[in-house]
Amino acid sequence: MTTIKPTPDRDPCFDPDEPRFWDARDLEDELRRVFEICHLCRMCVNYCGSFPSLFDAIDKAHEERGLPHDATTVGAADILKVGDQCWQCKLCYVKCPYTPDDKHEWKVDFPRVLWREKVLRSRRDGISLQERILGEPGVLGKLNAGPLAPAVNFVAKSALLRKVGEKVAGISARFPLPDYASDPFDAWFAKHTPAEGVGENGTVALFSTCLVDFNKPSVGRAAVAVIEHAKIKIERPKQVCCGMPNMDTGDLEGVREKAAFNVAQLAPLVRAGAKIIAPGPSCSMTLKKEYPGLLKSEDAQLVAANTMDLMEYLWKVLWQDKKVLPRQFANALGSIAYHAPCHLRAQRISAPAKLLLERVQDTEVTLIEQCSAVDGTWGMKAEHYDTGVRYAQRLVRGVNDAEAKHVASDCTLAAQRIAKENGVTVKHPIELLADAYGLSY
Repeated sequence: MTTIKPTPDRDPCFDPDEPRFWDARDLEDELRRVFEICHLCRMCVNYCGSFPSLFDAIDKAHEERGLPHDATTVGAADILKVGDQCWQCKLCYVKCPYTPDDKHEWKVDFPRVLWREKVLRSRRDGISLQERILGEPGVLGKLNAGPLAPAVNFVAKSALLRKVGEKVAGISARFPLPDYASDPFDAWFAKHTPAEGVGENGTVALFSTCLVDFNKPSVGRAAVAVIEHAKIKIERPKQVCCGMPNMDTGDLEGVREKAAFNVAQLAPLVRAGAKIIAPGPSCSMTLKKEYPGLLKSEDAQLVAANTMDLMEYLWKVLWQDKKVLPRQFANALGSIAYHAPCHLRAQRISAPAKLLLERVQDTEVTLIEQCSAVDGTWGMKAEHYDTGVRYAQRLVRGVNDAEAKHVASDCTLAAQRIAKENGVTVKHPIELLADAYGLSY
């Protein structure tokens, strides 16, 4: 019988401002407590590589060395392997019945305790060149988008040069990196003239995200077209990367610095009456779920409480609440295979894109709730690429089985995975909605 109690003697500590957060022994105890609960449950075994790695370590210690069949046998190397196999999709938390959100006394938060381990490891061992590069998509975007984009994209398509990049930075030569845009969204928006009547129905603040700004500006332009179609004015304040890539690498100071900058820009717009919208689920989740705990300020709480995913805002506010999103569509869309990203599901907001697109005449949407195994930058790393592709096969099969005219995903990096594995074009739901309205973007 295990000696590990499932119920903690005190609440787990995930606050970096608490001295206990940095206590390695306290962390080790919490890891083993959570691991033991997961070992006895095993519901999440198919979600990612972390769980099979954990269960194998416990089972082998028992079967091969005769040690107790529990998490007391999990060692430092096992913890490292379990942590490195977690790509922070959050699905295990969404599905787990023992979480704080479920008011369960065990208070299990598997992704959060592994994040804490990553932060302590990063402080102890430093942050690698690979992780520093992947942690700055905004900086890379400013350097590579615009006039240099054609040359940068040409280089990115060279198998030989990608191999060199893999050796230097550890970014897989096989991962389908998104092209950089010659006309970045932030530059386009600065020149954009709003349509007549815009502002009659209010104002919204757009947190456009690095991937939309520098790689997929058509998503941002489509969002502007649809929102202005509802006579809503759009403000795009100064902004930097949301900080999710820094969260993933355990770079606590990096994510806090970005959070502080973004909150300072966004909070005044919220006080003026605007909602904040983001067309990327990882970014909207970071603003909602991470900023308050990172900054502990009234402004961070205000920003979090007033942030919405783009399609959530369109469905809940403009369609259902204000009823200002036009009901008449110019074009049917036919069949759509819609991938609901993990970080959208982690926000527990259903699938607003599906609900809205189904309002278009002669349109049928197949919902695919499977992980792309990219989740930020994890899937780009050379050491994880094959694992990511393997875990993405349920998503690949779901898209194939749908046999749809269109494929859509709110997540740009998941779209890259789908596009390569399924050989299809993948659009953001906002682009399909703009197409349905007959809007140019």
